[in-house]
Amino acid sequence: MKKAETQVPLSTHFDENITYLQKALRVDKSFDIIHHKLEYGGRKFAMFFVDGFAKDIITQRVMQDLADLEEQDLSNNPIEFLVRTVIPYIEVETTSDLEEVIGQVLAGQAAFIVEGTDQAILLDVREYPARSPEEPDIERVVRGPRDGFVETLVFNTALIRRRIRDRSLCMEYMQVGQRSKTDIVVAYMDSIADPQLVKKIKDKLSKIVVDGLAMGEKTVEEFVFGRHLNPYPLVRYTERPDTAAIHLMEGHVLLIIDGSPSIMICPTTFWHHLQHAEEYRQKPLVGAILRWVRFVAVISSLFLLPAWYLVSTNSYLLSERWSFIGPEEIGSFSLLWQFLIAEVGIEILRMAAIHTPNALATALGLVAAILIGEVAVDVGVFSKEVILYIAIAATSTFATPSYELSLANRISRVFFLLCAALFGVWGFVLGIVLWFIYLTATKALSTPYMWPLVPFNFSALYDVLVRAPIPLKRRRPDVLHPQDETK
Repeated sequence: MKKAETQVPLSTHFDENITYLQKALRVDKSFDIIHHKLEYGGRKFAMFFVDGFAKDIITQRVMQDLADLEEQDLSNNPIEFLVRTVIPYIEVETTSDLEEVIGQVLAGQAAFIVEGTDQAILLDVREYPARSPEEPDIERVVRGPRDGFVETLVFNTALIRRRIRDRSLCMEYMQVGQRSKTDIVVAYMDSIADPQLVKKIKDKLSKIVVDGLAMGEKTVEEFVFGRHLNPYPLVRYTERPDTAAIHLMEGHVLLIIDGSPSIMICPTTFWHHLQHAEEYRQKPLVGAILRWVRFVAVISSLFLLPAWYLVSTNSYLLSERWSFIGPEEIGSFSLLWQFLIAEVGIEILRMAAIHTPNALATALGLVAAILIGEVAVDVGVFSKEVILYIAIAATSTFATPSYELSLANRISRVFFLLCAALFGVWGFVLGIVLWFIYLTATKALSTPYMWPLVPFNFSALYDVLVRAPIPLKRRRPDVLHPQDETK
């Protein structure tokens, strides 16, 4: 792991500075690190920048204005004269640290080294490669804005600023990664967010010591939240600017990582992962119905398969009226093995769908539905009822708004299934109890994961279960300890 660099002050000897920068930036080994040798007003200039980041128009304009310099213009405090008078650019600063020059050049800025001075001029001439904002695939709405976050940090902060024009919105900049130096912005409203929460998050970020963020926001999550054996997500991801803005105004803190279109919302509870923007884009009654349908889907994805297995293998649990629920023919394998094989098969199909080009997606669907599903039933590997219930559970899983939560629920579903198979009814009940206790004991940045159910808060729980009209939602969540409790 690379150690943190110490400050290296600029020397008044021009050649020493140039030699140091050329060696540190590997100019002779990297074709895209540009070193321009210039001379204006009787002094030597050196310009360093990354070819793919620099705006040609800006750099040409700066060099044109520098070409008009006379020798007497640089006779007294040349750096101050250049910054205040000559360079026609807004985002300009100076530094006396060569290591900062290196870091900023690699981050996309252009650096000017002037002969006879012990300061460098930094110009933010960056023009990042970026795609246009598009509606996120996993957070689509029927009616609403179609813009979404992209991989460029400054674009994402602008999308949030567009929706929140409040002076208390703070965007604090940090860098993480000794080698990658990934840009991170901690966004919060200092008139609403809990200062202790902001401080805790910033402290955790500052303590990250790693070469680089291999998986971007996911790596940050693992460092900040820990609990690596817990499959349940402790942070909510969103690619919608409106969703991010709403959470900011509730008192949450956002982590925006350069290179990722997913914004991290901190902290979150279990119920945050069940919310979707579509509920708030419809009338309150319609939104409440949509929310309950989603709850039914989540409950089905968790408990339907183990419950059906339980009543199928213990026929005494159902009256004769409900005897049709059990399978007519079990098949070549036991029900437990059929479910386990089907779970693995669905996961394989999901992975195949991700890696399959769009042009072949239809063919993949035909193979999965006809060759695998139909043939598996005909040869007796699966019973028809198993195919039915595994399809309902899979569909319910896809209806879960949070992709991370849906994966965690699938693991829990297999756990409940094994409990029911090994220990019967009491094993199934005990598995659910242990699952609930585990989630209750979980905390995300000191925030109870099952709040407002545990600890109980009636008004907040009502707001979770029922999509209340916006004019009636006058208070922010107590669990976030907001400075301003009313909206």
